[in-house]
Amino acid sequence: MKNLFRRLLPRSMRGGEIVIPVIRLQGAIMSGGSQFRPTLSLASTAGLIEKAFSISSAPAVAISINSPGGSPVQSRLIFKRIRDLAAEKNKKVLVFVEDVAASGGYMIAIAGDEIFADPSSIVGSIGVVSASFGFTDLIKKIGVERRVYTAGANKATLDPFQPEKAEDVERLKKLQREVHETFIEMVKERRRGKLKDDPDLFTGLFWSGKKGLELGLVDALGDMRTVLKDRYGPKAELKLITAPRGLFGRRLGLGSSLGFTPEAAGAVATGLVDAAEERALWSRFGL
Repeated sequence: MKNLFRRLLPRSMRGGEIVIPVIRLQGAIMSGGSQFRPTLSLASTAGLIEKAFSISSAPAVAISINSPGGSPVQSRLIFKRIRDLAAEKNKKVLVFVEDVAASGGYMIAIAGDEIFADPSSIVGSIGVVSASFGFTDLIKKIGVERRVYTAGANKATLDPFQPEKAEDVERLKKLQREVHETFIEMVKERRRGKLKDDPDLFTGLFWSGKKGLELGLVDALGDMRTVLKDRYGPKAELKLITAPRGLFGRRLGLGSSLGFTPEAAGAVATGLVDAAEERALWSRFGL
C-alpha cells in the first residue's frame, strides 16, 4: 500500500527516486516501414526520443541499440535528433549495445556520451555498402526483351537487367566514398581522444565488444541495469519509453487498416521484401 501511495504522488514529491528514461532502438534502419515490418527511421523514432528527453527530472537518457545498420541518411537523422535534444535539455546520453551496433547502428550509437557493450556484442563496420543483382543472362534464357526509354543519358544507371558499365560502377563508388567520409568524420568527432590508431578501423571490419573497447569504439563493458543502478543508486527507476496505444491496444502510427484490402496486400508484399533486406543485413554479422 505504501508503494502504491508513492506512485500516486507527483515525482517531485517522492523523495530521492531518480527516473532514467530508456529507449529501445531495434531493427534495420530504413525509411518507410509498415505495420507488417516496422523499421528504424526518424519518423518511427522521433516521438520516442522526444518523449524520453521531456522528463525534466531525469539526469540522463539511456538508449539500447540492436541494429545491423541500413540507411545512412536515416541513421544520421536519428543521431542528430538525439544530439540536438541532449544539448537542448542538457542531458547525458548513455548508449548500451545489445547484439549488434554496426554500420548505421554504430552511427546512432556514437550519439551517446558513453557507449557500453557486452563482451560478445558486435560493433563497428564503419563503411558503406551497396548490393544488387544482374539478370542479363536470365532474361535472355526466358526470352524476355528489356526495353528502357529515358530522357537523360544516365537515367538508367545500374539497371540490373542491362550489362554493367564501368563508368556507372565508378560513379557509384565515388558516391560511396563521399558517404564513407561523412561517417568517418562523425566517428572521429564523437570518439575524439578515444580511438586507437588502427589501419583497419574505417575499412568496414567489425569486432566484438571486448575488442571494440580496446579500439576505443566503446567506453566500457556492461549491461544497462547494472551500470545505471551503480551510477544513480539502487533506487533508480528505469522507465521504458513506448509508443502510445489506441483505444483497442494497437500501437499508434503502425497503420489502422482492417481487413485484407488491395492496399493491405501491397503492404504484405512490401513487408516481405523489407524482411528479406533486413535478414541480409543481420546475416552479415552471423545473426
